[in-house]
Amino acid sequence: MAASRAGHVELGFAELAPAWRLRSEQFPSKVGGRPAWLGASGLPGPGALACALCGRPLSFLLQVYAPLPGRADAFHRGIFLFCCREPPCCAGLRVFRNQLPRKNDFYSYEPPSENPSPETESVCLQLKSGAHLCRVCGCLGPKTCSRCHKVYYCSKEHQTLDWRLGHKQACAQPDHLDHRIPDHNFLFPEFEIVIETEDEIFPEVVEKEDYSEIIGSMGEALEEELDSMAKHESREDEIFQKFKTQIALEPEQILRYGRGIAPIWISGENIPQEKDIPDCPCGAKRIFEFQVMPQLLNYLKADRLGKSIDWGILAVFTCAESCSLGTGYTEEFVWKQDVTNTP
Repeated sequence: MAASRAGHVELGFAELAPAWRLRSEQFPSKVGGRPAWLGASGLPGPGALACALCGRPLSFLLQVYAPLPGRADAFHRGIFLFCCREPPCCAGLRVFRNQLPRKNDFYSYEPPSENPSPETESVCLQLKSGAHLCRVCGCLGPKTCSRCHKVYYCSKEHQTLDWRLGHKQACAQPDHLDHRIPDHNFLFPEFEIVIETEDEIFPEVVEKEDYSEIIGSMGEALEEELDSMAKHESREDEIFQKFKTQIALEPEQILRYGRGIAPIWISGENIPQEKDIPDCPCGAKRIFEFQVMPQLLNYLKADRLGKSIDWGILAVFTCAESCSLGTGYTEEFVWKQDVTNTP
């Protein structure tokens, strides 16, 4: 993804893609599956990727490849978002940023190949740094099976899950371990995020009188509901209508990227103020970078997983200076806005 031009927004759409396009060396933006880690060292550990509310391992939701033109230390730059989908909390969210110069210890200086070797099709559970990844989720796996010492996990929970789904039998014959990984029913479905520039048909600020025409086309039942809410929810309604108008031309968008611009909110409630967005540990302010849209929920098949997740908007804020803290992963900030009783 190229950084958005001033005042412009890049839209992300979920599309199926061959496995090789979603691997780290292709620098993908993607949803679900295992993380395609950018830097191979300094990964967030199990403690950083555990839900603060329920303590369970977070699920990888998506990553956005967002290099910064003109910044040699951010020639490669990725943002990784994780969420908790365990009821009843379903609210734990963590986001991390990683960036690398073009010349680094992990990737070729040249652009990635469009003709990958066959081994790139398989799941990689060890990074170039030597770090092992969890067999279930693909995050840092500091724990190992105490019997065979050949498979790694992020947590006791994932070790137990893998044990039940076949490792118990395979572990008895460590020299004949089956490297095919079973479906643990933990990962979200995997898609590439394909980026397009938003069409500039609607102005950034829609005048209030435009809404009467929009509302008038929504049907009689909706008009009656709006009338009943008008006295105490006029601002709420206006914000929601602006949201609907903004996405109407591309209703399948799952992501809106625009570093430094303002997000579009789905509700007038729970909009963060400047004081609600913590500064980066380097001392710089954090600015808006991208938002995850509710349309993504249609692709996650959360019901199939027996889990319940929901949001209106997930807005990600990152360091305005995109500070460079070595090759590690820096935690950033995500704001969750739920859907309220909007028409």
